[in-house]
This record gives sequence, C-alpha cells and structure tokens, in this order.
Amino acid sequence: MLCRRRASVLLTASALVLTLASPALAQQVSTPAELGEIVVTGSQVRLPAPAAGGQVARGGRVGLLGNLGVMDTPFSTSSYTEELIRNQQARSVSEVLQNDPSVRISKGFGNFQELYVIRGFPVYSDDMTYNGLYGVLPRQFVAAELLERVEVFRGATAFLNGAAPGGSGVGGAVNLVPKRAGAAPLTRLTAGWEGRDQIYAAADVSRRFGQDDAWGLRLNVASRDGESAVENEDREMRVVGLGLDRRGDRARFSADLGWQSNRLDDPRPQVTPNGAIPTPPAADRNFAQPWTYTDEEQVFGAVRAEFDVSDAVSVWAAVGARDGKERNSLANPRADADGSLSAYRFDNGRRDQVFSADVGVRADVTTGPVNHRLVASASQVQSREKNAYAFSDFAGFASNLYDPTSVTAPAPTALAAGSLTDPGVVGRVKTTSFAVADMLSFLDDRLIATVGARYQEIDTRSYVYGSGVRNGGYASDAVTPVFAVVYRPIDSVSLYANYSEALIPGKTAPAAINGAPVSNAGEVLEPFRAEQAEVGVKYDGGSFGGALSVFRTTLPSEFFDGAIYSAGGEQENRGVELSVFGEPVQGLRVLGGATWLDAEITRALDASLNGKSAIGVPDFQANLNVEWDVRAIDGLTLEGRVVHTGSQPANGANTVELESWTRFDAGVRYAFVAGDKPVTLRARVENVADEDQWIAVGGYPGSNYLTLGAPRTLRLSVSTEF
Repeated sequence: MLCRRRASVLLTASALVLTLASPALAQQVSTPAELGEIVVTGSQVRLPAPAAGGQVARGGRVGLLGNLGVMDTPFSTSSYTEELIRNQQARSVSEVLQNDPSVRISKGFGNFQELYVIRGFPVYSDDMTYNGLYGVLPRQFVAAELLERVEVFRGATAFLNGAAPGGSGVGGAVNLVPKRAGAAPLTRLTAGWEGRDQIYAAADVSRRFGQDDAWGLRLNVASRDGESAVENEDREMRVVGLGLDRRGDRARFSADLGWQSNRLDDPRPQVTPNGAIPTPPAADRNFAQPWTYTDEEQVFGAVRAEFDVSDAVSVWAAVGARDGKERNSLANPRADADGSLSAYRFDNGRRDQVFSADVGVRADVTTGPVNHRLVASASQVQSREKNAYAFSDFAGFASNLYDPTSVTAPAPTALAAGSLTDPGVVGRVKTTSFAVADMLSFLDDRLIATVGARYQEIDTRSYVYGSGVRNGGYASDAVTPVFAVVYRPIDSVSLYANYSEALIPGKTAPAAINGAPVSNAGEVLEPFRAEQAEVGVKYDGGSFGGALSVFRTTLPSEFFDGAIYSAGGEQENRGVELSVFGEPVQGLRVLGGATWLDAEITRALDASLNGKSAIGVPDFQANLNVEWDVRAIDGLTLEGRVVHTGSQPANGANTVELESWTRFDAGVRYAFVAGDKPVTLRARVENVADEDQWIAVGGYPGSNYLTLGAPRTLRLSVSTEF
C-alpha cells in the first residue's frame, strides 16, 4: 500500500479547523516543513519517522497489523518519541503519559505499581507490551532510559493484541519500543540532580557496523540514588539495556536484553478514606512508616525477526521472557476526615516467570480493483506467579496525616502463608490466540476497510499459598471480531470508524450472595466482553496535526437477580477526545488535547449503584505542552505544560467527590558547543505552584484509595555527546 500525500493544517485558539491542502501525507520526514514519500508496510520491526516537532511519530504499532501510519490507522493512537522523553527528563512510562489527554496516572492496589487509566478504564503495567509481546516488561516500573517510543492505543484491543493476561486493557493499551542504533554513531553521557539530594547518571552509546552498516548495537546504562522531593523517600535504581538490530532489504532482526533493579525506602503510600476525604497534607510530607520499602529486580528480553519471502509475502516471529523478583513491607493507611490514620503491616514476596511468543504471515494480493493485505498470526503467553505474604495484627496502629507518628515495626505474625524468601507457586496463566485479518483498499488506497477475528483461550489456575495445592481456576474461550474503515476524502483528512472488543476473565458463581443461595453456584462465566464503537477524524499537514474522536464502550460485570449469577451488570463509558501536535510555526511546538467522559454504572450487583458514575473517572481532563525556541538566543528553548483533571467520584454512591486539580510545569534547556562537543543543559520544575492536591482516586476496580500529588520538584541535568 503506497501513500503519497501532503497536507497543511491550521489551529485556532478555540478549535481544530480542517483545511484543504495539495501536498501528500508522508511517514518519513526530510525536514520538519516538508514531507517525503512513505510506504505503509505493516512492518513488525521498522519504525515510522517522527512528525514535525519531533515529539510524536507519524505512526506506530497497531497490534498484529504491525506499524502503520496514523492517517491509515482506523483507531486513535499516539506515539511519543525518545526526543520528548529526554527533553522532559522523564523517569518512567507514567511521566511520558502525563502528556496524553486521554490518560491519567494512578497506583496499584496496596502497592507502588504504575497504573494508567485510559478512557476511564485501568490498564495495569503488567499488561503493557514490549515490541508487541505481552508479559515481558518489568511489572511495577519501567525506566524511561530504555525507550525509543511510548505508544498509546485508545480503545478495546482484544483482536489486535489478544486478551491482556493481567485482565485489563478495556480502555486501551500501551506498547513500549526499545532504543535502536541510529545512522550516526552516538556516545551521550548525562548527569543530573533532582528532589532533595537524588543523583542521576546515564550513558547512551550506539554504533552501526557490518556491510552497509546493516547491524546496530545500542547500550543504555542509568542510575538514580538519593532522596526525592518527598521527605525521607529514597530511591535506588539501576538499569541496563542492550539492543541489537539488523536492517536488511529482506531480513530484519532485533534482540533486546534488559536488567532493572528498583528500590524505594519509606515510599509514601496511598490513603483510603473512611467516608469524607481529608484535606490533603503538604505535598512534600511523608506519612510512610520508616521501615516500609518496596524492592524489585527484573531480567527481561525479546527477539523479533521479519523476513520478506517475496515482494508480496512476509513472515515474522518473536519470543520474549522475564524473570522478576519482588519484596516489600508496606503499611497503607485508612484515614478519617480529620486526618487520623490507622494501618497494619503487610509483607509480600513474589517471583514471576513469563514466556511470550508471536508468529505470523502477511501477504499482499489483488483481486480486480481491490487490494488486500491478508494477515494471520498466533500468539501465546504463559506465566507462573510465586507468592507469599504475612500480616501484622489487624487492630493496627495509629498515626496522623498531618503529624505522622513513627512506630516500631510490628511483627508480621497475625496471618501468614508461604515463605517470603522462597515463595511457592500460587497462580499460572496461559492465553493462546489465533487471528486473521484482511485490509481491503479501494479507490487508489483512499478507502481502507479492515475485517478480522481472533479466537482466544484463557486458562488460569490458582494454588493454595504455602502448600501449592490447586484450589481453583478458570478456562474459557471466545472469538472477538473487528470492523474498521478509513476514508481519505482529501489528502489531509482521514475519517475513520471502528467496532472492537476487549476480553477480561469471567467469574465463578459463588454459593450465596448476601445470604441468598445462587442456583448456578460453581458455574464459570464466559469472559466478560467489552464492546466499543468509535468514529473520528484526523488531520495531518506536515507541520501540524490533530484528531477528534467520539466513542462508546460498554463493559459487562457480575450480576445477581436473586437466583442466577450472570454477567448482566454493565458500565458504559461515553466520551469525546481531542488531540493536537506539531510545529505550526517554526520554533513553536505544541502537544496536548482534551477528553470529555461520562462513565455510568448502568446496572450493578448492588442496585443502589445503578445510574451512578464510576469511581475515579473525571468528566473532563486536558493537557497542553508548549515549547518555544527563543530566536534571540540560539539554542535556548522554553517549555511550559498544564495538566488539568476534573472532579472525580470518590465512592460508589457518589456522595463523596475529589475536587478538580491543575498542575503547572515549566522547563528550559540550552544547547551549545563546548570544545567541539555538543552540550545540553536542562532544568525543569514540576508542580511550579507547589499545590497540595489529591490527584487520583483508585485505579483498581471498585477501590477508592487516594494518591497525593508530588511537591514542587526541580530537575537539573547536563548531557554531552562525543
């Protein structure tokens, strides 16, 4: 499929205005203002080029369809680049996704795992993909130094990616792309400081070698150590990433190996309110107990290869694996309205071993006036979780949100299972799927229709803590279809619509609910099938672009009619998304947008919740990031960002609400040459106004724990290349 198109775009202060233009859209950019020829290949290895401004790419991974240009993708997507990550001094995936107007950041339930809320539904960090493979990435935190792209897919993805093994992915998905060696040799050293006394150092080295520089090698090493802007909260992080790739005319190959060690001491916990929400304490206040910590070490890797059997047929294969270890001692408190806290100790030991694989074939054929891209793939993810836990007395101990009291660590002997130092197997998950798709193109590729289906099997098994005796499980299968269409009425406009689905494991009917016997007790419900319908318009003019979409997603849930336990419950999320990107004026870059959401519980297990809004889903959220190159001083760039989140329901009955909040960030960087070497100085302040504010409610379904926003945080760094 060849696409030769160019466009121009105009943004006014009040709306995204669509205008006609003569040139053709392109995926590969020769200069920010001029677009070159592109080829939409569906490659599983090659990456689309950056868009004007360098902050996002002109395309990204679309599941088994491979890499596609944004304008030929019948879904809502964004792909954030390494340049943006580096310039914002982002530390993790969550800090990159702060730029996305459809995403809000939270934490896991009772831990410090990053969690991303897309279109009002949680996406667990367990369910991110690594170059298209599930389960391979570190589970709680992924260092930004490893990443070439952070790709966000908005919407249900069971067909494109398969069911997420962790049971999320209803509202979207996140794919991380590792760094690759560029055409020019690179040796970049960076040193930095942030928070109170946290020191940062990193090295990024790459070379290409072999005939025609076909082979590339890239090494990234980074370290953080010291106290953050939150008092007494210390981080010790080490990460190493090594990537090898081959760029051939017919054969393409990549291999990535990573190691990450991440420890937090005195990590500030989330707080669960007892009724009314307490006034947020000072943003730099730490109410953690001094003996709490979380520690993880992960080894992970993936290999992906692609081969063009002929000009029309390509095959691919990928395998990946991860071995992760975690230990923590936590005390997440409950809080009264006056700030009184009550908590108990929880210790956990965990080990994960994951294997993931994906194979497929892609063929281009023509039948009369219709071009077809036929794709077939098979994938499997297998995981084994080892776990052990220990609790202290549930009577707990007291403290205060505004005047914390440190207590001696209570003995974790009230309730325990398994060995924390040598945990036993408590769960196994295997998801297997087979998918086929046909992308049909008409009218000289201006009209592209995609139809497909994926057959999926989900098999989960649980075992008794400590003894390893099997005590439950779940096995079922489902077929998830997709229907999507893209129409290009003019070169600069793309109209699209899609229907897609997501799958999460069903539940097993209990013996009784609220004392009432369940007639189908023990029945395993089929996977809950979320359904999404979406329409939208995209615009790309080479120097600037944007998109507007309208969507509706329904997610079934458990329901009891007094006799039968079923999947009759439902949550409906309806929304409108607007996004913009690019460099409308030379030296002025913009990135941002807004999302309007209506998340309603239309039918619930608890009838009193019918018609209520879902916990933790704001009705409005918006982002805007602006960069300006100061013409009077060569190399000087100023940056500002605003992040706004509307009010959020803080309990199921909607009687308690988290207030809306707004955060302002600012940055400056200066690039110059010293001793014939390029040097860049960067300074960035997040939460410039030092606002004290709760920024998230829950994330884990049905939970309403609160996350306190970070205080004013200064980051400084200097980097040089040679």
